[in-house]
Amino acid sequence: MFLCVKKEGIIKIAEERKSLQFYVHNLRDFTKDRHRTTDDTPYGGGAGMVMLAEPILKGIKEIESKHGSSYKILLTPQGERFNQKTAHFLSQKESLLFVPAHYEGVDERITNKIDMELSVGDFILSGGEFATLLIIDAIVRLLPGVLGNKESLNEESFENDLLEYPQYTRPGEINGEKVPEVLLSGHHEKIRRWRLKESIKRTLVKRPDLIAKHRFTEEEKQLLKEVLEEIENTAKEILK
Repeated sequence: MFLCVKKEGIIKIAEERKSLQFYVHNLRDFTKDRHRTTDDTPYGGGAGMVMLAEPILKGIKEIESKHGSSYKILLTPQGERFNQKTAHFLSQKESLLFVPAHYEGVDERITNKIDMELSVGDFILSGGEFATLLIIDAIVRLLPGVLGNKESLNEESFENDLLEYPQYTRPGEINGEKVPEVLLSGHHEKIRRWRLKESIKRTLVKRPDLIAKHRFTEEEKQLLKEVLEEIENTAKEILK
């Protein structure tokens, strides 16, 4: 799974631009029995298998002896919810070491060797590999020199707790639906203000939880007021 992403997309670009060194380690290489066992039945009974602590601890020790100390991350449902703020935090670290949990989880005794526990959401995956790849992708695109246009990072959804404004491209009309006139006006200030207002409106309607987190400027407060008035007027028309 992990080796495939080295050949495509943002991780390939980051490696080519020398912004990233990406290593994949097989947990079975750190086992001690001839079956290369990485899991066992849980003490106390119950369904499923638990990942052994010893291969993980040995793996961490050997990897860090070769590559240096790392900020260690365990992918687990008990972890804090991953978001863009966390992506920025992790992008500042010199080295990251991910431990994707599998089966029913990992032996609890490895947690005191871990710096951060992360979850990507309240749903069940077959293993932590996909969750790890998702997090890596979000982090790598923040590394200097990876994306061609730095401004695109600042305007993306979740960067400032607001969703991104609506985007349009050619043609100017499809099935009677036209691109908003303001985007064709060439008036940069009007376009900037329209985009900011639409970003606030979209977030209010689709992700009101984000609105509560956002620190509004005076201009944004005025635009939020306009948005609320428009929504109220539309509701009144519907209720007539």
